[in-house]
Amino acid sequence: MFRARPILTALALLLPMGAHAHIVFADAQATAGSYYAGFLRVSHGCGLADTVSIRVEIPAGVLSARPQPKPGWTLAVEHAPLPKPIQGEGGTTITQRVAAITWTGRLPADQFDQFGIMMKLPGAPGALYFPTTQRCTSGSNAWVNLPASPEAWHATKNPAPMLMLTAAHGDHAAH
Repeated sequence: MFRARPILTALALLLPMGAHAHIVFADAQATAGSYYAGFLRVSHGCGLADTVSIRVEIPAGVLSARPQPKPGWTLAVEHAPLPKPIQGEGGTTITQRVAAITWTGRLPADQFDQFGIMMKLPGAPGALYFPTTQRCTSGSNAWVNLPASPEAWHATKNPAPMLMLTAAHGDHAAH
């Protein structure tokens, strides 16, 4: 019984961390209007079950989003039509945007990984939310809830990953 006590203590310390872990951006702040390579961190499975897919919804204000491939994982990209066509860089006409990206593979429950997306961010400062569904070999975690305000993110149950856009230097619109 004496030897079991350190193991029980370690388990008691780990359980609260897993219960409060979220899917988050490794760098949760970016400049509005910039290109940004964001990496969503998946720090655990669904309880003891391995993660088998991550589906990230891309906010409507993000017109360009490109996923980073991962060895051993497959990618699926969903598109949505734009309300009206817009002129893109180089004079091309853009009629659709990336609406969601799904990685399918296997991430053991006791390991973590990052899933990368290169994006052209909207020009206005503020919070962007990326509702994310984590499917596992048994069960799933829906990180899809939007807080009442960015400050309430930590108090929100199963919050969607948040990226805070800040004004570019010299942008007086934020003042």
